[in-house]
Amino acid sequence: MKLLLTGSSGFIGNNIKMLLQNKYQLKTLGLSLNDDYNINLSKNIPIIGEKYDIVFHAAGKAHTTPKSEAEKKAFFDVNLQGTKNLCTALENCGVPKSFIYISSVAVYGCEYGENITEETPLNGKTPYALSKIMAEKFLVEWCAKNKVILSIIRPSLVAGPNPPGNLGAMINGIKTRKYVRISGGKARKSVLMVQDIANIVPLLAEKGGIYNVCDSYQPSFRELEELIALQLGKSIPLSIPYPLAKVVAKSGDYLGGNAPINTIKLSKITKSLTFSNEKARKELGWTPLNVLDNFKIS
Repeated sequence: MKLLLTGSSGFIGNNIKMLLQNKYQLKTLGLSLNDDYNINLSKNIPIIGEKYDIVFHAAGKAHTTPKSEAEKKAFFDVNLQGTKNLCTALENCGVPKSFIYISSVAVYGCEYGENITEETPLNGKTPYALSKIMAEKFLVEWCAKNKVILSIIRPSLVAGPNPPGNLGAMINGIKTRKYVRISGGKARKSVLMVQDIANIVPLLAEKGGIYNVCDSYQPSFRELEELIALQLGKSIPLSIPYPLAKVVAKSGDYLGGNAPINTIKLSKITKSLTFSNEKARKELGWTPLNVLDNFKIS
């Protein structure tokens, strides 16, 4: 079967590319000169010379806090318009049997909560979340119109070699001894091994549907910190009590975005945010890898 992967030079795409090559006739589309189709989807409609059985749309602008209107607009240019341009190109070369889209748990807009399911309303308000919600809605309509099997996966925090985002920041903080544990590190977060995204593709391609994807075990900050410290050969991070962290966080509110911690960040790292993968396990027969057993930081 022929599979077209977009975003192959990104963190997820780069880590699943080799795994997909073992299962499919793979071609890639993205910003790298090594891609089979080298094009910026946010600005152009590519000319795709052949029809694919599966299109795996992993290209997107990752979650960051925008600092300008231009940065806010970039989320919609990449995540929404890029998706529309890809679909226009597919109409021109022949639509696939199956389309798989990587969305995000950010669409729910939840700052905390436990075992959040796919039935949760899409209340995300950030530009990133809104762009993903709008892309999801567009694809639901486009795939129904063109009789394409649609799968939307909403990954949690993704773990793999040299991860970006919050997990990467934790690794760097522990490596440089600038990370502290707060309130015992008891809060839990859903995490997903990046290779599980490749492993679920054959299951999604035949059935379709909308699924949260994460490990069945929700590790605590403490467990992740200790795992990372062990691999780095560093000491366990110093722990500070919540009342002290709260005082420091309030000071950070006055320092602006460059503060290492503020009350918003404190809330995120002291409250659990976990998602249910029960639907994917039951409907697809999918078994995710245990993150604590499989996560290697490099």
